[in-house]
Amino acid sequence: MMEGTAHKFGDNVDTDAIIPARYLSTTDPHELARHCMEDADPTFTTTVRPGDYIVAGYNFGCGSSREHAPIAIKATHITAVIAKSYARIFYRNAINTGLPIIESPDAPDHVLTGHRLQLDLTNGTIHNLTTNETYHALPFPIEMQNIINAGGLMEYIKKNR
Repeated sequence: MMEGTAHKFGDNVDTDAIIPARYLSTTDPHELARHCMEDADPTFTTTVRPGDYIVAGYNFGCGSSREHAPIAIKATHITAVIAKSYARIFYRNAINTGLPIIESPDAPDHVLTGHRLQLDLTNGTIHNLTTNETYHALPFPIEMQNIINAGGLMEYIKKNR
C-alpha cells in the first residue's frame, strides 16, 4: 500500500505540459524533474513530495512520443499516475521507464488536489483517505508489475538474463 497526496490535472495533458519542449536538450532526470508540469501548474515542483500522485482525466500523455515525460514524472518521486486513460505511446514509455500508471474510470471524477490517497497496485484499489471512498482501477498484469518493480524494462532485462 502506497500513500500520498493527489495533484489533480484535467483531460488531454500532453507531453509538452508534462515537460516543456524548451527543456528537451537534457536527459538528466533530476533536471527534468525541476521543470515537470511547470506550464500546467507552476507550483507543482514546489508542492510535490515523494510518494504523491498525479491524478488526471482522459488521454494523459498525448502528443509527442518523447520518453522525457515519464522520466520527468518518475524523477519527482511520484508514486503513480492515476488517470481515466493514457495515450498509447506514453503508456508504453511509462512502463519502459518504470513509472506506475493506473487506469481508473472513477477516481479522477472524485479526487481533488490535496486529497490523501492509498493505492494497492496488486488489487487495483485506490482508497481516498480524505473522503473515505474506494475506487477501482485496472490491476497491473504481473509481467508489468515485474518491469515496474525492477525499475523499468532495461533494468528488468538486466536482472533476468
